[in-house]
Amino acid sequence: MSRVVRVASGQGFWGDWLEAPIRQVEGGPIDYLMMDYLAEVTMSIMQKQRARDPALGYARDFVPLMERVLPDAVASNVRIVSNAGGVNPRACADGVLEAAGRAGCEDGVRVGIVTGDDILDRIDELLAAGHPLANLDTGESLLAVRDRVQSANAYLGAWPVVDALRRGANVIVTGRVTDTGLTLAPLAHEFGWARDAWDRLAAGTVAGHINECGAQSTGGNCLVDWETIPDLANPGYPIVEAAEDGSFVVTKHPGTGGRVSVAGVTEQLLYEMGDPANYITPDCVVDFTSIRLDQAGPDRVAVTGVRGRPDTDSLKVSISYLYGYKAVGTLVYAWPDALAKAQKADQVVRERLRRLGLEYEQILTEFVGVNATHGRLAGPPDPNIAEVQFRIGVRSRERGPVERFSREIAPLILNGPPSATGFAGGRPKVEAIVAYWPALIPKSEIRPEIEILEP
Repeated sequence: MSRVVRVASGQGFWGDWLEAPIRQVEGGPIDYLMMDYLAEVTMSIMQKQRARDPALGYARDFVPLMERVLPDAVASNVRIVSNAGGVNPRACADGVLEAAGRAGCEDGVRVGIVTGDDILDRIDELLAAGHPLANLDTGESLLAVRDRVQSANAYLGAWPVVDALRRGANVIVTGRVTDTGLTLAPLAHEFGWARDAWDRLAAGTVAGHINECGAQSTGGNCLVDWETIPDLANPGYPIVEAAEDGSFVVTKHPGTGGRVSVAGVTEQLLYEMGDPANYITPDCVVDFTSIRLDQAGPDRVAVTGVRGRPDTDSLKVSISYLYGYKAVGTLVYAWPDALAKAQKADQVVRERLRRLGLEYEQILTEFVGVNATHGRLAGPPDPNIAEVQFRIGVRSRERGPVERFSREIAPLILNGPPSATGFAGGRPKVEAIVAYWPALIPKSEIRPEIEILEP
């Protein structure tokens, strides 16, 4: 490699290890810190939070992290790119500026805001204009669930982030920018890649796909030789060291735990994979079958040969809507006859619900410790198993039947099979079911916006 740009992963999801971004900035040289917070269900959660309080709707733990990270990041000229803005990027950006002030480094911070992905307020306009926002799985028009829609966000790509970088932002807060775009954007900006440099954009997209889940590509959640992976109490998060031609190395800081191996990177590449020859993003289409991985040294995997094709004329839209309600209750039954007791408890609950005249869209029972993970593949259960967790859940379009079910678990402690334990937390909580509606929209209908804030 000649010139190298280092993009480090600091968060793989909302709720990831809070120490990771600090260790990435302090642990060695990096140029960018990428922090990915958003998943499909996350947008709905954030939308509900904003509905309750207009100041919310973003990943709130991002702001206190920035207070810790920014002094070193500013001093080391590390730029930060994150989709922590969720459905309220402006409030998140304001929080970052306040954090910079508390940390005493506000003079060195320019916050870029990328918006335009949130189309919740435009749904009726878009439907009226002839865009059905049809479900990609069923073909059904969004009109079927229009009155229950809670969030709707188009997946923006890397180029609005590139624009914010070109305008001098060193902390960028976005709404629903793709996970891969958060890594691709710094590389496209630094190397000046053209919008039709398909192979290089594809390589940057693969780099983003490896970076997006944090330590999952450096030994975390790794199936191959998992028991030999060192010091998972101190995992090193991935760092992409990229060259202008699109080739890159996946590595981590020295002295950290975990492992960077061809096997581990391969597992991450297969994550959320559909057709490997047609991995579609807003920026390009990637042929994952073209990727070559080579172990380039301890904790170094070289990635080369990535091929790409032109992007499509559509963006994916992630829509969430209220489907109904659910509740899940559990009890643990102890030896002897633990499984038989749990099975009897299942029969008792179902019969009581039937006698109450309650109907559900689904009643699902699992016997944790016996077959909850592998189902029939688990084979015949051990008759002498020491304990079994009886877990039963119900789902209904209406709240009432689910609330009634939630009252039927606790009584089993005294009026059901013997040796029940493990009941805590009160009655099972009734929860709203947020369903996912994937759709497409023409790119011409989405207008990304960039704003730069300074103290």
